Amino acid sequence: MYKIALVGKPNVGKSTLFNRIISKKKSIVDDKPGVTRDRIYGDAIWLNKNFTVIDTGGLTNKNVSFQQNIEKQVKMAIDEADAIVFLVSIKEGVNTEDYYVAKVLKKYKSKNVILVINKSENYQNQNINLYYSLGFGKPLLIASEHGIGIGDLLDQLIKPLNKKNDDINSDSFSFCIIGRTNVGKSTLVNTILQEDRVLVSPIPHTTRDSIDVNFKYNNRSFTIVDTAGIRRKGKITDNIEKYAVMRTIQATEHSKLIIFMLDGSDKFNEQDEVIGGLAFKSNIPTIICVNKWDKVKKDNLTMNAMIKSIRQQFKYLSWAPIVFISAFDNKRVHTIFQTISQIEEQLNIKVSTSLLNDVITKAQIANPPPNYKGGRANLSYGTQVKGQIPTFVIFGNDPKHIHLSYARFIENQIRHAFGINMVPITVYFKDKNSRIRGAREER
Repeated sequence: MYKIALVGKPNVGKSTLFNRIISKKKSIVDDKPGVTRDRIYGDAIWLNKNFTVIDTGGLTNKNVSFQQNIEKQVKMAIDEADAIVFLVSIKEGVNTEDYYVAKVLKKYKSKNVILVINKSENYQNQNINLYYSLGFGKPLLIASEHGIGIGDLLDQLIKPLNKKNDDINSDSFSFCIIGRTNVGKSTLVNTILQEDRVLVSPIPHTTRDSIDVNFKYNNRSFTIVDTAGIRRKGKITDNIEKYAVMRTIQATEHSKLIIFMLDGSDKFNEQDEVIGGLAFKSNIPTIICVNKWDKVKKDNLTMNAMIKSIRQQFKYLSWAPIVFISAFDNKRVHTIFQTISQIEEQLNIKVSTSLLNDVITKAQIANPPPNYKGGRANLSYGTQVKGQIPTFVIFGNDPKHIHLSYARFIENQIRHAFGINMVPITVYFKDKNSRIRGAREER
């Protein structure tokens, strides 16, 4: 039987998630940490797939009662599990106990570990970049008490049980297309596929749902997701429209890249900025795609003027490459795939610790950190960690002394040094003494 172990520090909601998955109140749930000590097993089924879930006690680096026995039970559960849910809580943030759990799990390199942030029902706008420092990539957000996100988690957990489907799509690069109504999203899909797979109409809001389509381009497998156009909240008049917006947001969360479409023949408006903000919050690579370029009266200065306008209006996407196309006439559509290839190269960049430390040292010599909040930052060393986008953890004294402008300076130095100019990156500053003092990191 396929087994899934729930592992994490005390009081992150493992027992609540366990009960939710097995649809029974089998594990005792209490706000007091340490209630679960032994391994508890439960059978579950999802999409006609049967599996066993193992609830475990909380791992901690603190000297508490029964901790040795709890840790022994947890490690036995990890040994027999096929997949592990590393559960953390957004309410408590990341602390030394989470890093201790991460250290334990990293010893099991052959195990499939999924990082999951629990208790996120009221924290939709919380910055989750901090959790990348645990070293397990992009986390899933759930609220086990309310059943939010459980389906997405179970979908991911049972993937290995459907090996045939997994083998077919394992190499597929998925991207979604977002934009306001009637910018040509569905036309682009049909042009890429060279067939009318998606309904195209000059009437806005024709697309009501997200549509996943698998295809090949230059012998490479892709999955494209066409989404409904997003309107201002005040314009959303029925449940179908609300569902379309929800599916669009979900599409960005399950894609490796976003194509953010703009209408080059029309002025960019407030709604374009809102949708651009959605792409920024997704924290994944984005291509700004200016469509209907054939309808623009232009000379040799028009394109540069358009690029300048876009950079001014969408400053938060300063790293996103810009392409100009005409989806209807199939002009320059190939530049999208050329850009995807360039983006993939940057996503796969591996930076050695020695070279990264050299950049950090030279940056501080050229531009010493300013005094901020009663002290001066001193960055000692850094390392690249696993992430969906290039992610770096830099260690030094208290992160509260790092002003936002200096953090951006360090980020720009890393980008310039290693040629990372087309994708978002995460630079996380951590107190090198936090494990000793038990301090929580703020940045």
